[in-house]
Amino acid sequence: MAVPEIGLPSNDDVGCVYDGKTFPRDDEKKRNNRSSSESTVGFPGDTVLDDTSPIIYHYLTFESTLPRPSNNISITSTKPPPPSPDLKKYTSPFNWPERRKRFIIYLSCLATVVTAYSAGSYSPATQQMSAEWEINEVAILVGITTFCFGFAIAPMVLAPFSEINGRYPVFVAAGLLYVFSQLCCAVTHSYPGMVVARFFVGCGGSVFSTMVGGVVSDLYHAEGRNTPMALFSGSALVGTGLGPLCSGFIAQYLNWRWVFWVQVITCGCTIAAVALFFQETRGSILLSRKAVSLNKWYEDREKAGYVGFDIPMSSEGEKMESQRIRWKVKSDEERESIAKMISISVYRPFHLLCTEPVVFFFSLWVAFSWAVLYLTFGAVPLVFQTSHNFSLQEANSVFAALCIGAILSTILSIYQDRILARYLALPAKNDENPSWLRRNIDLSSPEGRLYFACIESSLLPLGLFWFGWTSFSSVPWPVPALAVICATMGIYSIYLATFNYLADAYHRYASSALAAQSFCRNILGGVFPLVTTALFRNLTFQGAASLLGGLAVVLTAVPWVLVFFGPRIRARSRFASEGP
Repeated sequence: MAVPEIGLPSNDDVGCVYDGKTFPRDDEKKRNNRSSSESTVGFPGDTVLDDTSPIIYHYLTFESTLPRPSNNISITSTKPPPPSPDLKKYTSPFNWPERRKRFIIYLSCLATVVTAYSAGSYSPATQQMSAEWEINEVAILVGITTFCFGFAIAPMVLAPFSEINGRYPVFVAAGLLYVFSQLCCAVTHSYPGMVVARFFVGCGGSVFSTMVGGVVSDLYHAEGRNTPMALFSGSALVGTGLGPLCSGFIAQYLNWRWVFWVQVITCGCTIAAVALFFQETRGSILLSRKAVSLNKWYEDREKAGYVGFDIPMSSEGEKMESQRIRWKVKSDEERESIAKMISISVYRPFHLLCTEPVVFFFSLWVAFSWAVLYLTFGAVPLVFQTSHNFSLQEANSVFAALCIGAILSTILSIYQDRILARYLALPAKNDENPSWLRRNIDLSSPEGRLYFACIESSLLPLGLFWFGWTSFSSVPWPVPALAVICATMGIYSIYLATFNYLADAYHRYASSALAAQSFCRNILGGVFPLVTTALFRNLTFQGAASLLGGLAVVLTAVPWVLVFFGPRIRARSRFASEGP
């Protein structure tokens, strides 16, 4: 059977392991000075190998090339050699067929929609739960807060497991917890039981939002991530809008428990699809499995009496040497213990949050926008039921505007790179342009991710002012509904810009920077629903919206500052200045 191709690293990575010591392959003097009794057990350069010869370890990469079985071997068996393993399933995710990549992205986005749905689906059922348990509605809304806390905390612990064991087992395990917790929400007969169950719903569902960005980075290089990241961001917002939209109809006509039974069904089907069809995307895990598969094959060959492979001794491959080899993966050696990885995963995001101004202000910016998104769970029904006499079902139907805004933003974001390249990058090469324009336009830099966000993020304060000052009974209801679309498009641009900029600016510290913003985003998002009703009733609809809009205007300065001063700020940062 033909031998598959694998790869070898540079000659500097090759060493001989013998009696617990490592000898470089090019250390001819040490080899020549060994006793004849040592040389007979097969140091590099021997022509005949057997199962007592020392094993030479090589580093395996996706670009490596498999060596051929050696001809100068001691065959002690008449059995045919075992067949070579199928290595296609260990191909680098970057080299997967585009159709396969898209399927994984679509499945991941579906899981993101379902988990985001859980956030807002809770609020329409608060009136019924409040009446059943005789607790005020603000206390019932704590279920959203505990959901967000679980969403914020769990990824810091689960992310290291995905690095050690891969995405797939973490997705499946978290998915099972997610479905079981939804079941507990549907059957619980106590308020404390609901609050605790919602926390674990957030823990289980968090991986399908926070780690989908990691799946995208597993499959695409930086220049190809815009479209999948746009789809992922759109999925998070569409799911958030679908929650109250669908649950409003359920709570209007059925018992509140059906709000959760529907999620048990949809979540169960989604997790089943993930378990059946999702494929491991983390490259280091696939490479480690490839090394294990090859080493097992080598062991089986040796047991059958076939020992040794021809290793090229020069880059041209003219001179070969027979070796008894095994593969190892550098990422396995560099990996820390799970306890240390968890401690780093918990410590480093807060360290970056406190020491890196870019991380701090981006986290503040996206946390505020996410809090506004969660504030709509209470604000939209309150405004439309008060000013337009909408029923619960009709008021929650307005969340269709949130879905529309997310879809429009996703479509625009998919094409934004092409738009920038055509209308902004090309004129910048013209010497007739102003010097500041030629100096600052660089689409390959992290700041290139912010040009659209500088304009689109202003839609958030615009939408907030629009929503507040059209919330009169004399104004037709579609007018404030259009404001929801406007504000959603602003939130989307902030969400996407934060992911893209921090990932590009912080390289190998990107996961910690993103964890910092995710923690802040979910914690603040969980607090705002508790104060929504009091805020809008005490300050009036117009006053509350104006206060939020004013804060949004101030924070809109964040991308503008970085567009002009980002390179200078990053140069001063120890974390952002390090290369990939």
